[in-house]
Amino acid sequence: MPHFIIDCSQDILQQKAPDEIMDAVYETADSTGLFAPNDIKVRLQPYSHYRLGNNKKNFLHVFGYIMEGRSTEQKAGLSRQISIKLTELLPDISFLSVNISEFEAATYSNKALINPENIHKDRHFGL
Repeated sequence: MPHFIIDCSQDILQQKAPDEIMDAVYETADSTGLFAPNDIKVRLQPYSHYRLGNNKKNFLHVFGYIMEGRSTEQKAGLSRQISIKLTELLPDISFLSVNISEFEAATYSNKALINPENIHKDRHFGL
């Protein structure tokens, strides 16, 4: 936790390497101090087939999924900082957007939480 999933048009990867884009999101998320660096996960999915508005050529959207408990101001700041960093990296992009959503702790599960030795239900158990 958190997960940052980047959807973008294929042509974006001719402007910047996938690692450069993913690193920008990772480093920005890390710089906020909201997450342990080892917990941040970033992945990128390019699309070759998509439809945009008139005279729009490309897009990039970051879906950020974080555990509940951060304030609206923290989530807005995270979204804004990622938007700023990616705008600096890709100044000519037609559409660039970021959305931060929350996982509900009560309905979240992972490998650590189902481990029978994890008696304190620590989602980082064994990492």
